[in-house]
Amino acid sequence: MNFKVVINKVLFFSLLLVSLSAHATTPDAGQVVQDTVGGVLDRLAEEKEQIDAHPERIYELIQELVIPHFDFISMSKWVLGKSNWRAASEEQRDTFVDQFRTLLVRTYAKALLEYSQEKVKVNEVMENPKSNLVTVKTEVKQPGGESGIPINYRMHISGGEWKVVDVAVDGISLVRSYRGSFASEIKANGLDSLLAKLVEKNNKLASAISSE
Repeated sequence: MNFKVVINKVLFFSLLLVSLSAHATTPDAGQVVQDTVGGVLDRLAEEKEQIDAHPERIYELIQELVIPHFDFISMSKWVLGKSNWRAASEEQRDTFVDQFRTLLVRTYAKALLEYSQEKVKVNEVMENPKSNLVTVKTEVKQPGGESGIPINYRMHISGGEWKVVDVAVDGISLVRSYRGSFASEIKANGLDSLLAKLVEKNNKLASAISSE
């Protein structure tokens, strides 16, 4: 499974952990995820005609259902790495968080138009006793597929709510994958170059969605 396919699937299945209750306890997290999946798929089915006619509507759906439940500040720090985050100016940090969020939204939006018929089973909820991190392990069954794809979600409590901080597909972490590619670009050409490339990529993704 190549990196692009993994990222697309990671971003698509990230939708399955939205709307988690601020008071959800670890033993209930799996059921919350399972219940949310049904609600999300129902919403996609209800708005299918509208989204088919106006693909850009997918952005609004993601903003409503996904973005509030991701901790993009923590994700940005981990993706850039401590040294790069500390070396960045406040303006560079703000720009990176904004562009990284946009990248996930627009990449996910494109993936969402391709993947919409999967079935999800929650297998296990694991708590780390040494931190507030929880891992929700799920398996995605594709139509006609014999074996499922393992999707693991790492979450922590921020501001009294469960927030997604990483997603892994087949053992490949979203944060670690982006961290490696971003670090290489920063080392070769600097942070400003990475920011410029993110802006360019985001513009291309927006154009791709509009032309669907």
